[in-house]
Amino acid sequence: MNGGLITPTAVGRVFAYLGLAVLGSVVGVGGALVQGGWFPGGLLLALLGVGGLCYGGTVAMLSRTGGLVPLAGWLIAVLFLAANRPEGDFLFGAGLGSYAFLLGGMIVAVMCATVPKLPQPDLA
Repeated sequence: MNGGLITPTAVGRVFAYLGLAVLGSVVGVGGALVQGGWFPGGLLLALLGVGGLCYGGTVAMLSRTGGLVPLAGWLIAVLFLAANRPEGDFLFGAGLGSYAFLLGGMIVAVMCATVPKLPQPDLA
């Protein structure tokens, strides 16, 4: 019997969520580079990447939080890359593709995190 609040399973879930957040930021950086390089195909690839990660996180963690945590990592990375630097450098241009990536990524990730029907626990 374990008297503490933190069990080994809870610690494993925390590390899994941290890994999903890191993967979300990696997908965000990769998508930011790909969407501008190969415009129509790269944008689709970047949106599929964030959608697949969020849906996979939801299914793997058996909770909607598993899909929202990669979204948070993705959003932090993308917003950091979208900010103008003091030198005047920026990664995103002011075009339709950049806006579609920013807004479309958020929409796709929220849809993938909230749409799946998760198994309900037995109450009996």
